[in-house]
Amino acid sequence: MKSRHSGTNERMRDALACVAPGTPLRSGIDRVVRAQAGALLVLNDAPDVLSICSGGFLVDAPYSPQRLSELAKMDGAIIISTDGGRIARANVHLVPDPSVPTSETGTRHRTAERVARSLNVPVVSASEEMGVINVYAGGSKRQLQEVSHLLDRANQALQTLERYKVRLDDAILNLTTVEVEDVVTLRDVAAVVQRGEMVHRIADEIETMIIELGVEARLLRLQLDELYGEIDNELDLVVADYIPADRSTGETLEEMSRLSDDEVLNIRLAAATLFPNDENEDLGREVSPKGLRLLHRVSRLPQDTASAVADHFGGLARLQRATVDDLLLIECMDEPTARAIRETLTRVTESTILDQYS
Repeated sequence: MKSRHSGTNERMRDALACVAPGTPLRSGIDRVVRAQAGALLVLNDAPDVLSICSGGFLVDAPYSPQRLSELAKMDGAIIISTDGGRIARANVHLVPDPSVPTSETGTRHRTAERVARSLNVPVVSASEEMGVINVYAGGSKRQLQEVSHLLDRANQALQTLERYKVRLDDAILNLTTVEVEDVVTLRDVAAVVQRGEMVHRIADEIETMIIELGVEARLLRLQLDELYGEIDNELDLVVADYIPADRSTGETLEEMSRLSDDEVLNIRLAAATLFPNDENEDLGREVSPKGLRLLHRVSRLPQDTASAVADHFGGLARLQRATVDDLLLIECMDEPTARAIRETLTRVTESTILDQYS
């Protein structure tokens, strides 16, 4: 699936992938926690990181879980190379900018958050008493959970995704029906975009859990890929079908992703992302699709050709009435392609009508 995550959250995902179960780094951290020895790990050895290091000693040795657990017995921080392959320094005292805000109280976690925020590098801290492992990256924090607990959460999220996917499929089917009948309203389109965004957010959270689970998430990955399928492509086409010429699909979906979870539930706000100048627009107002989504169903039809067809007819209603000869008037069109378009549109219309009365 395509992520509309900000760069901040992508950096957290990269950090989680480094410490996921099955990785050498996670194996070393688990050894530290089992030994009830805390740790502070900076997963970057760039010059700006080394500039805030005081004391300690140079290690410059290949990374191994055993070596990490031994070095963690000392109180200082451990600096690991950016690629995770070497331990650069150990037992160092970190001196981050004290003016950087932090929500943590413990010395180790407070230092970890300040280093991550001020230098924009991933930092991992493990508490000595509680065995809590926190990952700091991109200005955010995530506490690692027990694999069994995280698997339960991911499976529950998959069940929720399945329910929301059914609602999205219903909204898309309804949109196809009203498009064929040429009675589309703004509410019909907004409902698809709204439910699509809900599905995307649930799937995005599952994606983060899968990354955090590492090798334990093979089955979850297969289930998510099967459930999510071509949703991103379908949403792109729905948005492209209705937005004004001065708007882009990416811009519209990005604006939708900036809505809070409560705001997404407001269908008027969903409609406003499609038509930003009409926040008080009547949701019952009729709108017309360009026909790009239905043209996408034509086998092996290039995107440029689909756009040329949509531009030529100026809307799905006129396109549906077009004959093969009408299609051949388009400069880039040949007869086999024209017939394929005509047959596909006829088949979609007939199957939609049959579904209505079945």
